[in-house]
Amino acid sequence: MPDLALSFIASPTPEAQRALKALRRKYGHVPPAKAEFIVALGGDGLMLQTLHRSLNRNVPIYGMNLGTVGFLMNQYRPNGLITRLHRARRIALTPLRMQATTTRGQVREAIAINEVSLFRSARQTARIAISVDRKKRVPELYCDGVMVATPAGSTAYNLSVHGPIIPLGTGLLALTPISAFRPRRWRGALLPRHSQVEFTVLDPRKRPVAAAADSVEIPNVVRVSVTEATDIELTLLFDPEHDLEERILKEQFAP
Repeated sequence: MPDLALSFIASPTPEAQRALKALRRKYGHVPPAKAEFIVALGGDGLMLQTLHRSLNRNVPIYGMNLGTVGFLMNQYRPNGLITRLHRARRIALTPLRMQATTTRGQVREAIAINEVSLFRSARQTARIAISVDRKKRVPELYCDGVMVATPAGSTAYNLSVHGPIIPLGTGLLALTPISAFRPRRWRGALLPRHSQVEFTVLDPRKRPVAAAADSVEIPNVVRVSVTEATDIELTLLFDPEHDLEERILKEQFAP
């Protein structure tokens, strides 16, 4: 097989840094801008960072797990990497675009691969109204927060607050409350992927709220709009015997 232009990046842990040096010696290394493939060595946090740094580059990313959970990663094996890259299954991910308006009138935008979340920033619960496609669906939600999660992110924080797992390819997003107090029986909703979700903070001074798109946090928001970023497509690579679709499916049957 011809040599591939590979770019290796790694988390700062000693194990990942040792693997980085060994793999660069074995397969060579080019800057990410010149790479045919990016190989990320670490955990899911590193993978999310790598995806965010690659938003404007249409380059496939293959992760090898040298972290903890490694849900978005493949098994670490230093040998046979070129064959694995050629055999890998491609999964296309479309992230979310968050547009947040603060109490000072500033408008900020960020991209989320897993989820956009709103959180209370004070002792008291947040009061948030929720509209979907400009139609008010929840006039007043008392909660610790609320989120919109992608299928890829549905097994992360969304799952930990009892949101639904969404298989890839279903064309859905998860709208999930975080510790909802009222309305007591509302457990969230599944929405078409093209939906526009708008959150309005009803008492932003007494009950301040922050918004986060993955790791980007914006304090003191009054309004947050979430839509699918259809102009961005990210490509993840997985070994065919254990790809992302299978992992998400397995999560629904986990004990």
